This record gives sequence, structure tokens and C-alpha cells, in this order.
Amino acid sequence: MNHRQSPCMMTRLFGVRAIDVDLSVTNLECDMSDKDRSGAESLVQTLVDADVNVCFANPGTSEMHFVAALDTNPDMRCVLGLFEGIVTGCADGYGRMIRKPAVTLTHLGPGLGNGIANLHNAKKARTPIVNVVGDHATYHRKYDAPLTSDVEGVARPVSGWVKVSQSADDVAADGAEAVQASMAPPGQVATLILPADTAWNRTTADAKPLPVIEPKPFQTGNIDEIAKILKGKSTNVILMNGLITEERANMVDRIGQATGARIIMDTFVGRVQRGAGRAEIARLPYFGEQAAEVLQGTDHLIILSSQPPVTFFAYPDKPNYLTPEGCELHTLVERDEDIDGALEALIDAVGAGSTEANVVVHKVPDMPQDGPLDPRNIGNALAHLFPEDAIVVDEGGTCGGGCTAATRSAAPHDFLMLTGGAIGFGLPCATGAAVACPDRPVISLQADGSGMYTNQALWTQAREQLNVTTIIFANQKYSILQIEFGRVGAHNPGPKAMSMLDLTNPEIRWTDIAKGMGVPAWRVTTVSEFAEAFQRAQASPGPALIEAIVP
Repeated sequence: MNHRQSPCMMTRLFGVRAIDVDLSVTNLECDMSDKDRSGAESLVQTLVDADVNVCFANPGTSEMHFVAALDTNPDMRCVLGLFEGIVTGCADGYGRMIRKPAVTLTHLGPGLGNGIANLHNAKKARTPIVNVVGDHATYHRKYDAPLTSDVEGVARPVSGWVKVSQSADDVAADGAEAVQASMAPPGQVATLILPADTAWNRTTADAKPLPVIEPKPFQTGNIDEIAKILKGKSTNVILMNGLITEERANMVDRIGQATGARIIMDTFVGRVQRGAGRAEIARLPYFGEQAAEVLQGTDHLIILSSQPPVTFFAYPDKPNYLTPEGCELHTLVERDEDIDGALEALIDAVGAGSTEANVVVHKVPDMPQDGPLDPRNIGNALAHLFPEDAIVVDEGGTCGGGCTAATRSAAPHDFLMLTGGAIGFGLPCATGAAVACPDRPVISLQADGSGMYTNQALWTQAREQLNVTTIIFANQKYSILQIEFGRVGAHNPGPKAMSMLDLTNPEIRWTDIAKGMGVPAWRVTTVSEFAEAFQRAQASPGPALIEAIVP
């Protein structure tokens, strides 16, 4: 299928910031019908009516009536994850690709806590998710049973909207609010806590879908101010984040071509449409010293749906705030504002209407010569074999850069990144992306250490027969931590310290893990073995895994 015809690419795309939403003015319409059903059944029907029709679930006792309700509604697809981090990571990948929420179902505070890391990544990626969490019955919470916890307290750090249903009659209306809140620009996690009795009690309440909240208008004063700066003789950088669509990348590149401004995206963004026919947006380097060097000499830093850049961590005697001294900061458009409208207005204001974007030309590299594998020749081999209209999920860590660089001129594709830095993202995110876009091949670039956090996603891929090819970069160590050891000033690590960063005692065999979960797998050590395994994976339906042994 041509990438422009994919149903995933045709859904409405926007990029904005996670915010609390005032729903008091949404004209919530709730009525009482003659149909008697459980509160859980009313919630599932409300979600389906709002076009939310996939649920990633790891339920417990308190959620059994919701599970029963899923069983009675043929329009809701249920996908089981064997760990809550799988469930939440799948919903992140799904929402990034299709730009509407999936439902997650987790069990009380501890279950939600197990899924927090990938909800954190989803929050940073601005992904819409309806996060349903079961809780004890309202009258049981006072007894402080073993699983009693502050579910709201667990949910709030990763949620832009949180609500606890008070009765079965409220559940449908609460569900409609949750869907609306999740889609509020820029997209966010909306957590609905469902006490067990609100799920099993009977109700006749219905709730109609609520209107989508539109992005706020951009500030015309910002456009005028920035156009004046860009038409001057200063050194300018536009730093962007959010969903970087083909159209959005081309628009901002036209502004850069017309004015000489450099266009840079944050180190990790939720989704970029890149490859042939699209403008290439440079990424801000991960390491602070390199990022500072890239930004050095900038007179005006223009923020587009982002924030002033900082290092990922603080380091002794090193800068952590990366805006150059003397550089002026300006906001082009906020995360919850009309980004595309602002770019169109800026194009007109700087006279870039007739300027063409400098798009990447499709180039298929030569297949690298056979020999031992390293990240660079894996990337070049992958670029040579790259399938049409792929979705690439990158948690390759220190080994993934070769694939990122090599595929820049590949056929048009989507690239999903680790936005929140919480590892264990790649395998479940790729799983959710494949559920969202079953017509497209998914390539998961996965470091071996972080892959061990959520390897249960392979089981879900096999169960659902999803078209995911996972490439494990097996360097058998936490390589990034070995680098960071010296960067934080902890020099001269001894045997005990290094043993904490080593994965060879015992050796992890990913082929055995994958096959044990129903996924065909190959261990490869040479370029020719990698190419053969990748071609076999692409030729067969369903998931596959390639364990690439690299230095």
C-alpha cells in the first residue's frame, strides 16, 4: 500500500501539550434508556460509540465485570499483555500511529504502578490514552485490604486528567469525558478509576460522544515578531517537538530555506515522518556538550511546540541549561495551539510561499560486504533491504544510531522514539503500532538490556500474529551506563562496578526467549546471515526476531 493511502496516515494529525482540561463547558449529554446493563457494559459501549475500539488489558479480580463487558461487545478488540508495562506501551504505540486513544485496563494501584514507565513515555510523546484502572468497591476501601492503595496518587504524575467514578449511573458519562480529555490538544493520558461496584451494579444510563477539543488559535503577535527576526541578519534556530508530519517538516524547512534559519528537532520526539520525499530535520544530540556545540553562536532560539533545551541529567561541573549565553528565546507556538496554522502564517510572513522544501532523494545503498556485524553495517544492510511504508520503533540505545543514519534516504517511513527515557518501551510500542496499522511492516530496533524489561511483548505479537520484525542489538552489556560512568565523574570502575553493567553471566539467548514465546528467531554474527534472516522475516507473516551479535 502506498504510504499516503494507509488508513493510519489519513487520520487527523496534531501535536500539542498534556494539560488539564476544564470539561464543565462541554455540554455533556447523558440520558436514561430502557436498556438495563452493568456499569462496565455502559462504559464499553460509550467507548465504542466514541470510536475507541481497542483495549490492551492485564486485568485482575476487580476488573472481571469489565472483562465480561468486553466479551459482550463485538466492536471492542481485546489484546492481552502479560505485564502492565506491555499494556501501557502498546497503547502508546497505537496512539502515536492512529492518533486516537486505545483503552488500557490494569488492576488497582500496584497494577497501574507496573505500567507507569510507559505511561511516562506516552505523556512525553503526547499520546492520547484512556487509562482505565480497576479499584476496590467503594464500600470496601475503608477496610485497607492488602491491595488498597492511593490509585489517584499513582495516576496523577502521568495523567493530564483523572476521575473516579462514584456510581454505575456515572460510568458512561465519565467514559465520554475520558475520551474527550485524552484527545485534548496535544493528546494526553486520561485516567478513569473504576471501583468494582460501579462496574457490576446495574444502570440504564447512556452517554453520547463529546466533541473533540480543538487546538487554541496561535498568537499572531508571535508570528509578526518572529518573522521580523527571521528576515534580519541574526543567527537563528527553530527548535521543534510534537508530531512531525511530512507536511509539517516540509513547511518548517521552507521557512529555513527562505530565511537561513536552522531547523532542529528535540533529541527524542514521539513520531517523525521521514525518508525520501520529505524534508530532513536535524536532531539535537543526546550528550550535552555536543548539543551545546550545535547551538553555539545562536542569537535567537525560536521554540515550536517545545521548550528551552536542557541536558538529560546534571553532571558535575558541566552546564545543564543549553540555551547559549546571550541568546534570546521566543515562542512561535505553544503545544496546545494550532501548529500548522502558525507555520502557514509564518510562511506568508517571511515570503516563503514560493520556496520549495529541500526533500530527501530516495537512495538505496549498496549492500555492505560480508563480515562480522557492527551497528554501522547492520544499518547499511537494513537500509538496502528496507521495506516500503515501514514503521520503525527505535530503542536501539548506543547501537541504534547506525540504523537511524543509514535509513535517512530510505523509502518514506515513520520513526518512533523513546520520548521519556524510561526503558522497556520498544517491544510493546512496536506491538501497539502493529495493532494500529496491520497493513504496514514494523521494524523494532531494540537494545538487549532494555529489551529484557518487557520481553513479554513477543508473546502478544505471536498471539495476535502481528507483522513485527525485532532486531536485537546484542552487545551483552549496558553500554550507555558504561559511557555515563565516566561522564558523571565516577572514574576507574573496579570489577564489582563493571559487573553491574555486564550481561554475560549468564549469557542471555534471545533466540530461546523468542521461540519460547512463539516467535521465530535467528542468531546472526555476519552481514550475510543478517540479510538472509531479515529477508526471511519480511517474507513470512507474523512476528520474527533477529539476535544480532555486535561488539
